Amino acid sequence: MTSPANLPGHGVSLREATRVWAYVGINSFGGPAGQISVMHREFVERRGWISEHRFLNALNYCMILPGPEAQQLATYIGWLMYGTRGGVIAGSLFVIPGFIAMLILAAAYALFGDVTWVEGLLFGLQAAVVAIVIEAVIRIGKRTLRSRALQVTAAVSFIAIAFGRVPFPYIVVAAALAGWLIGRQKPTWFPLGSHGGGGSTDGRPALLSDDEAITPDATRSAMRAAIVCAAIWLLPVAAIVIVLGAENVFAQEAILFSKSALVTFGGAYAVLGYITQEAVNRYGWITPADMITGLGLAESTPGPLIMVVQFVGFLAAYNSPGDLPPLVAGFLGAVLTVWVTFVPCFMFIFLGAPYVERLRHNTAISHALTAVGASVAGVVLSLALWFALHTAFDTVSDRAIGPITLPVPTLSSINLASVAISVLAAILVFRFRIGTLKVLAACAGLGVVITLLNWA
Repeated sequence: MTSPANLPGHGVSLREATRVWAYVGINSFGGPAGQISVMHREFVERRGWISEHRFLNALNYCMILPGPEAQQLATYIGWLMYGTRGGVIAGSLFVIPGFIAMLILAAAYALFGDVTWVEGLLFGLQAAVVAIVIEAVIRIGKRTLRSRALQVTAAVSFIAIAFGRVPFPYIVVAAALAGWLIGRQKPTWFPLGSHGGGGSTDGRPALLSDDEAITPDATRSAMRAAIVCAAIWLLPVAAIVIVLGAENVFAQEAILFSKSALVTFGGAYAVLGYITQEAVNRYGWITPADMITGLGLAESTPGPLIMVVQFVGFLAAYNSPGDLPPLVAGFLGAVLTVWVTFVPCFMFIFLGAPYVERLRHNTAISHALTAVGASVAGVVLSLALWFALHTAFDTVSDRAIGPITLPVPTLSSINLASVAISVLAAILVFRFRIGTLKVLAACAGLGVVITLLNWA
């Protein structure tokens, strides 16, 4: 099978690409901002596989889809390079390391509950991730905010979602319309690329040229893959419901997480309220404390933040195992949850990517997607603010002032140990340019020491 743009002819073997995709998956800490930053560094800056313009075009499309945009971006780039098999390998390797890590941690949590050294590990990791996410936000801003109009778009988006509580889909639609309409009259307000648009960030020509077209065979192959994804997603859900009954925990998980896969606009935080309402309040699978723990684990392990649903799926089945051993039920619940969450992600990419590639030279659509990219930069900044506040302070309350809602931390609840670790991580990241894994390892070890000494 050849790739949509015949990249193998440029000398990048599937084995080499697979190694890089695995490296990205293992190093995908820090939420979508950090994950996208890693992919940009590896695919655009370091290896020059695709151009800046093509990377941003793919990213902007993934941003408007439900589901984890970083995993979908990995799938998209894998598809560009090696067709459907490349998309499946790249997208899967982005998820597998996090799945394994979360499975182990969920089982340990279910069996042993709160373990002091585990608490310390998570404490240190969470504090370190603040600096990593901020560094990634800066990197994304430098790439996407290339004009005053794009900067204003990002600022308005940040204010709308952080303080106005405007739903993410509305922000995306508004940004796309602004880019579409204003870009036709003022094209320089929404520039379509940087660094010439056709190469890597150091001026080298990209291996996957912007001029290479998507072949009809590649489009047909992607459509077949999308149909297969739809079948292997929906048919098992239907079979589980029919065989086990709608009241069975596995059937409830299959339905709930299939629905959540279709409404996860804006990433894991956007859908977290819905999952919490269903898993905690409606079904009673887990407690609010469990949910907070799951989010902390998802933030501190590689892979998309939406992996928090795997933690929920494991505990739901573990706590209601039926005739199965609890650990077996938990494992099956985790696998089922991840399956119905991520298979639709592959379907969306295979269904839409061929047409997005054909339209990438359509200036009106490109202006719209460029504006969407700027709006997402503002949204990611709001997530960084939220994460920083909730890491530095134990208590953060919302204060409404007319249509504006301000997050107000309780100053007396400041966690000095957490702040100290975040500052250390920032020094390591910004001053000494230490790699992500080394920073996380150092801060995790410090978190264990602080927790064991009961300083946190």
